[in-house]
Amino acid sequence: MDVTVLDAGCCGMAGAFGYEKEHYDMSVAIANLALIPAVKADPAALVVATGTSCRHQIRDLTGRNALHPLEVLAESTGLG
Repeated sequence: MDVTVLDAGCCGMAGAFGYEKEHYDMSVAIANLALIPAVKADPAALVVATGTSCRHQIRDLTGRNALHPLEVLAESTGLG
C-alpha cells in the first residue's frame, strides 16, 4: 500500500461536541482547516481514520466513507 499520513490535527468532532448546535460551526471550521480539503483533494484515495467521530465527520462533510484501520486489515487478509 502507498500510505499518506495527514498531519491534519483534530477533525473537529471530538465525540458529541460537533453535533451540539452551539459547537457545530466551530467543528466544521476545524475540519476544514486541513482534513476535509485533503480528503477532497484525492477523490480516489481510500480514507482511513481510527476515531468513530472522525469517520462521521468525514462522511458528513464529504459524503465519503472512511474505514477503520482494522477494516482495511481484515479486507487485505481476506477476513473481511
